Amino acid sequence: MDAFSYDRAQNPADALSRLRRVPRSLPIAGGTSLLDLMKLGIETPPHLVDVSQLLWSRIEERSPGTLHIGALVRNSELAQHPLLKARAPVVSEALLSGASPQIRNMATVGGNLLQRTRCPYFRDLQSPCNKRLLGSGCAARQGHSRESAILGGSETCIAVHPSDLAVALLVLDAVVHILPQDGASERTVPLSEFHLLPGKTPARETVLEPQDLISGVSVTLPTENSRSCYLKVTDRALFEFALASVAVCLEVKAGVIQRARLALGGVATKPWRALTAERALEQQKPSLEVFRAAAELALREAEPVRENAFKVELSKRCIVRALQQATDPAQAGGAPPTAGVAS
Repeated sequence: MDAFSYDRAQNPADALSRLRRVPRSLPIAGGTSLLDLMKLGIETPPHLVDVSQLLWSRIEERSPGTLHIGALVRNSELAQHPLLKARAPVVSEALLSGASPQIRNMATVGGNLLQRTRCPYFRDLQSPCNKRLLGSGCAARQGHSRESAILGGSETCIAVHPSDLAVALLVLDAVVHILPQDGASERTVPLSEFHLLPGKTPARETVLEPQDLISGVSVTLPTENSRSCYLKVTDRALFEFALASVAVCLEVKAGVIQRARLALGGVATKPWRALTAERALEQQKPSLEVFRAAAELALREAEPVRENAFKVELSKRCIVRALQQATDPAQAGGAPPTAGVAS
């Protein structure tokens, strides 16, 4: 690990000032991802600004039906929040499906959204990777690609975004609150627009400018007629990243789906909102045929590479299973929200 300096911010303005003071400085809160990347030599900030003491660690209903989650809320606290467990269990299920209790106790909501890919070539300095060095190539396109993306990729990058939480927050129409580097008024960006497709600039993964800070996330709480769930398929049952995952939030009245939200993880270069599938579900009565048709639409633009064509069918089956779980748990066999797969 390269040498770096460190100090602690007392308030948001102080944090922005300290970040501007040393070029290429980075903020640190829980450090569960950043410190790993620094040990690997992928991130080499000359200075770290500890933002863990800022007053962004509250969860509060600021207006009826809208919950604001501070960027420094720990994943473990968010997973156990009673209002979310009652109204939007998709969040708790997503958080509890990943990492370990120790990591959840340290990791923050803001840091979770800013996770970088677990693509082995990105994390290996000896391999070409356009995220680390533009123009060096994408080793996954000709190498090991079983875990790579089938949606949202480009010639420069097919690395999967790793966050479970971001996928769950998508179906709650989450909005990210951003404090700009110049200290101007806070701005908001829908989570669906916060992460960027790799295109020709894969190193730029979000709309954040250098030294911007995430201050929190707001979500819309589902109605009493809604049901949500998170389904994740992995190579092993515990502490593993998704091969495919699905977050679902459905509002059903009089036996008809009035509103549908569907997002995919483990298969795309960013948390993936399946808009065409959502539209196909709305105003329909829940049925296996309707769910299968929606799944086909969700994967219609999939572009698998050498080793990951299986993800197309796997994702379709996950979508159908999650929709069954959301509308009729008995029909889905009462399956738990997380399942493992060996192949």
